[in-house]
Amino acid sequence: MSETSTALSIPPVLRRLCDDAAIFPPGLVPLPEAVPAHERHRRGPHGALVGPFVLGAARLLDLPPLVRGRPAGSLDIAVTVPAPDGVQAVVTTVALLPPLRLRALEVAVPPSMAADAVVPALDGALAGMDVAGGALDVYVEVPRDDRRPDLLAALAGSPYRAKFRTGGVEADLVPGEAELARAVLDAVARGLAFKATAGLHHAVRAVDPETGLDQHGFLNLMLATDAALRGGSEDDLVAILAERDGAELAARFAGLDDERGAALRRTFVSFGTCSITDPLDDLVDLGLVGPAKETP
Repeated sequence: MSETSTALSIPPVLRRLCDDAAIFPPGLVPLPEAVPAHERHRRGPHGALVGPFVLGAARLLDLPPLVRGRPAGSLDIAVTVPAPDGVQAVVTTVALLPPLRLRALEVAVPPSMAADAVVPALDGALAGMDVAGGALDVYVEVPRDDRRPDLLAALAGSPYRAKFRTGGVEADLVPGEAELARAVLDAVARGLAFKATAGLHHAVRAVDPETGLDQHGFLNLMLATDAALRGGSEDDLVAILAERDGAELAARFAGLDDERGAALRRTFVSFGTCSITDPLDDLVDLGLVGPAKETP
């Protein structure tokens, strides 16, 4: 989408949906370019669509020269952390950089870590932080192995949220419709909020022309979450996740009332995307985002 100064109407169900993961594959935008581009997105007519800037813990120390002289708390960030034992260092580092405001942590679980060790480790690392109060969102990337059920159960009794990986550049990184449907159903059954990452480049399920792999659509996933919240079965969710008719999905999405939209977003909080313009262009093309109405 070309840059424009025309204000866009971003409905509440879409606000802060797209976390800006421009520096991650396949985008791989250099950090010195990605930070000002993120700020242009946030100031742009589609700014309400954009969530925090996502970067890895190892890149935090590259930020100071890029934010020097900026107002305190002017750059919202989400930081990916390779293991719970790296969380405390991230919190300490961000506290020393006033222009940054830590909005979220996205914590991976190492292959050797047992499911029942994750929550206690985070509790220790985040002691004194206002996690339950909503000042900081903490997501745990749920492994796609036999630890998943126990970890989801542990997260449901904690202030932490789930993170589901929904794609990648290799076939084995892309969960099938049934696997993703079960993940959504498990989260909903436990009252567990989640975010998604990887592969959700477009609104509607399609084949990635570069890899030849199927990609899940974020609109499909949002509607599957809505269906789960309304008691849908695994087969119901699989059918929604497999749908490739954009007009059909857009019509269903436009039919969500405010209550259903709010419930949906309390559960499916956001997704990381290496491009803000691709999701935006799709939403415009589908008629779900358009010019804001002028007020007299």
